[in-house]
Amino acid sequence: MTLLLVALVLLAGPACSTVGEQPRAGASDVSEGKPPRPAPPGPFGAYVGYGSGGIRRIAEIDRWLGPATPRVGHAYLLGTQWGYIEGAAGDLEHWAKWRKARADRLFVLNVPMLDRAEAHLSDAVVRDELGRGADGAYDEHFRKLARRLVALGVPDTMLVVGWEMNGITYTHRCGPDPEAWKAYWVRIVKAMRSVGGQRFRFEFAPNRGRDAIPWTKCYPGDRYVDIVGMDAYDQPHGMTFDQQVAEPYGLAAHVRFARAHGKPIAYPEWGLFRNGDNPRYVRGMLNWFAEHRPLYQTISDYCPHGVWWCSGNPRSSAVYRSVLGGPIG
Repeated sequence: MTLLLVALVLLAGPACSTVGEQPRAGASDVSEGKPPRPAPPGPFGAYVGYGSGGIRRIAEIDRWLGPATPRVGHAYLLGTQWGYIEGAAGDLEHWAKWRKARADRLFVLNVPMLDRAEAHLSDAVVRDELGRGADGAYDEHFRKLARRLVALGVPDTMLVVGWEMNGITYTHRCGPDPEAWKAYWVRIVKAMRSVGGQRFRFEFAPNRGRDAIPWTKCYPGDRYVDIVGMDAYDQPHGMTFDQQVAEPYGLAAHVRFARAHGKPIAYPEWGLFRNGDNPRYVRGMLNWFAEHRPLYQTISDYCPHGVWWCSGNPRSSAVYRSVLGGPIG
């Protein structure tokens, strides 16, 4: 997800089984257009904006779905400057209040590893910045964020640090120096765990597929990762859901990797993209969640990815609502 683009979209308002080497059993149900399985178990939610506006939209999605209740709030810290990464923008207060209103809610927060997060800095600059982080230059920024979250009463926040690191969008990308990236991740986790009262869970969440670098080369180690997530949008153009399952570093590889490392899985970002209004993809993802039971999943619900806030995907919206809006066992 590109945060600056998302911010502009939100300001403008809505525009619109065993996993093996072959596709999982049941994946063909999607391509054949068979009805989706029962509603996925466990917590779900949607990313629908920053601050109080996002919280209001979660309530609106709740009403739209009927019996099902979104229990996951998902927010992002802007990475343009260190103050925002420390949580100083004021949005965390709104999310803390929302989280504490019900004991069964989860709060997921994406945390950039570096400022100038989307400035398209050169690999040489990124390499230098990762090295500085690995040497401890930025520890205090993350201690400040940890202290802020604890003081707000959300010490159990799930922190998606340095997401999509296997791509090229963010300054916190892994490719220029994987060893420094991993060492820097460890510094961040140690810094935040050093704050009294915290119960954070740290989530490693690459893009689905290989992207610029195999995401396995960026994994910082089991001691410093609590959840293995994945951002899994419907792309590239022409790729079927079965192919998204079976591709190298794809959905099946993600589940196998997490299982091998004894970690739960999650999907902090998923949604439509290059293949337009694609109900087969939505059925596929919801069936995947029902089968593999992630810790949580949150759809990116703004255009072009969304099914509620974005009006441009009516067929996918109908599938999502029919599955998630049904009774959940």
